[in-house]
Amino acid sequence: MVVVLTRDGRQEVAPPRPAEAHRASPAEAAAALAAFVDAIDSRDRTELEQLVPPDVPSAESLLAGIATNVRSLDLTAVSARYVDQVGTVSADGSWTGTAELTWQLGGFDEEPARSDVAVRFAPHGEGLGIAGFEAPTADGGRLPLWLRGRMSVARANDVLVMADGPSSVAEDVAARAVRGIEVVRRVLPDWSSPVVVEVPASATSLDETLGADPGTYAGIAAVTAPVGRASDTEGPVHVFVNPDVTERLRRAGAQVVMSHELVHVATNAVRRPVEPWLMEGFADYVALRDTQLPDRVTLGRAIEAVRREGVPEALPTAADFDTHARDLQARYEEAWLACRIIAERLGERGLVEVYAVASRGSSAQGAQRRAGLTVTSLTRAWQGRLRDVAL
Repeated sequence: MVVVLTRDGRQEVAPPRPAEAHRASPAEAAAALAAFVDAIDSRDRTELEQLVPPDVPSAESLLAGIATNVRSLDLTAVSARYVDQVGTVSADGSWTGTAELTWQLGGFDEEPARSDVAVRFAPHGEGLGIAGFEAPTADGGRLPLWLRGRMSVARANDVLVMADGPSSVAEDVAARAVRGIEVVRRVLPDWSSPVVVEVPASATSLDETLGADPGTYAGIAAVTAPVGRASDTEGPVHVFVNPDVTERLRRAGAQVVMSHELVHVATNAVRRPVEPWLMEGFADYVALRDTQLPDRVTLGRAIEAVRREGVPEALPTAADFDTHARDLQARYEEAWLACRIIAERLGERGLVEVYAVASRGSSAQGAQRRAGLTVTSLTRAWQGRLRDVAL
């Protein structure tokens, strides 16, 4: 609009007033989040779709997919509290805020998960709508799988699988989990617990789902981890599968991976950790117990490492199990061999007892000594076995 002013017979053109800049409104963001939670609680797809901002078609399919997920997962205990603005407001009025989110899977999670999530808000009527969800840039924030759009869900016995992919993926993973529970109970017969497995679309999505730096899990087939903040000691723990790796494995290999992770679930390894070589070696011992594979297969990478660098001076350390560590697979195989030697010397129940004692706070060395096997004797036997198989 142009305003013409007349002064002493002269016409002047006044500069137009600047358009009012968009501002972030915490109150409107909190209202949008409250409406989001109400729609989830009522299982009302229409209410969720009413939060779609104009001219954001991707939000319509996203929120419709979330509505389907809520029903298929029996999502409960959902809450969303606005925390703070992230970055600046765009010219179209959209902006990102952080929300503290809680959620729980009915019948599977004993406690809710909690995490910070980035929410993209956009103008909608007199307030704000929800344009999307993102992985927060702050450390520890996560983007839950159920907020990414419609997923495939498979249930079998005490297993729930959610997959960002076709139903065949969820069903195959569920079958492996059911089989894995049988494998674990052969060694840990008293374990009884529902299992939840999440399958993001890619390794990149897995990093976002777990709030990890990009590339952290690129070479990892699966990981057992807290669903929300790692600091929430009572929150749920799920198995997370990296499809970029597992899709390249043969059926038997994918099964060993699943059985391995379920040992971590059964032993509550996330919350009751033991020394990494014992934790990972024990999980592989259980997973490989009945496979009857020759040592040249189960110790293939370890053999290569010994031939290249010689026999290790000590059992693998925590640093050896870093996701970016060199010869990571060899370290897993070496840990498995150490646990197999313990089982040979003390019996399978002896190995289980060593693990149980260590998980109650004793060191692996102390647990072994209590069972009558010193660290020195184990290490020497382990080194000798590696030397023999590498000949």
